[in-house]
Amino acid sequence: MSNSIYSIITGTGSYIPTKRIKNEDFLNHEFLESDGSKIEKSNQEIIEKFLEITTIAERRYVTDDLSNSDIAYFAALEAIKSANIDKEELDYIIVAHNFGELKNGNKQVDIVPSVASRLKFKLGIKNPTTVAYDIPFGCPGWLQGIIQADYFIKSGDAKKILVIGADILSRICDPHDRDSMLYADGAGATVLEGKESNTPIGILAHRTRSDTLLYSDNLTMGKSYNKDIENKNDLFIKMNGRKLYQYALETVPQAIQSCLEKSNTPLSEIKKILIHQANGKMDEAILKRLYRLYDIVEMPEGIMPMTIDWLGNSSVATVPTLLDLILKGKMESHEINKGDTIVLSSVGAGMNINAVTYKM
Repeated sequence: MSNSIYSIITGTGSYIPTKRIKNEDFLNHEFLESDGSKIEKSNQEIIEKFLEITTIAERRYVTDDLSNSDIAYFAALEAIKSANIDKEELDYIIVAHNFGELKNGNKQVDIVPSVASRLKFKLGIKNPTTVAYDIPFGCPGWLQGIIQADYFIKSGDAKKILVIGADILSRICDPHDRDSMLYADGAGATVLEGKESNTPIGILAHRTRSDTLLYSDNLTMGKSYNKDIENKNDLFIKMNGRKLYQYALETVPQAIQSCLEKSNTPLSEIKKILIHQANGKMDEAILKRLYRLYDIVEMPEGIMPMTIDWLGNSSVATVPTLLDLILKGKMESHEINKGDTIVLSSVGAGMNINAVTYKM
């Protein structure tokens, strides 16, 4: 059998912000309904129900002095170091995000120059052929960057690519919206390299879908529920939670199944499923539905590592952060070993879904 080029992960990194925000920190918030009226339940009741539905007990926020390219930089440094490469050899820097640079006190979209360009500057890369660009693709943005990198590598256009997911959602969520408790900040980075092999390794297959006709309004930008807010034109993340939950349950398992079939991989061979940390209960329901597609009732124990209970939903950063923590032995009772086949999957604004089958 002749050798083929495969895209393999040679380095990972992440940045977990230092500010721990516990659910109790929301006890004094003024939560409102979408029409601006006060929610009848007490904040204690709201928080208890939130924990029950999402499994989130705390989340991380960045400090006021940091911007999105800063946290991307911290994660990138780790990934480059663990890959043991010269940063000048990078062919591409791909940064996935949803809201641009997002400096403290500025909610206006700031993507000129791109976050990737700012990151390349902070890394001090002189090479003009290191192409830097952004991907706004909702929460699946980092994984879509990985998919694009795979195309570049297999086409012979690139040998080494840095893919990062970084978001600061704490600065773009409405403090008067209960859903604001979902969101967190963070960055995760990955170095991909091309490697010749006569047996399949690295990225085996990937699938992406965009369901815009019926579901593009599941996650949008909208005004604060507080009609008396000072800057009335500011926009915040708004979510149709019930509709999004149902959409994810109906489509994510199918996308993963399609990806597994494309790579000719039985579900029984999968050692770990790393799914976007959007909502603990939702992810659990997605996994059950996936196994039901294969007529399997009992899911393998520990198949789906989770960080959402202590890191919250950091959008594009959740999956690469989870991968980095596991590979570096920082997730108790979870490990990924050479030869293991895993699934990476995400769902988010668009609505977009993607999945990758990967062999270590």
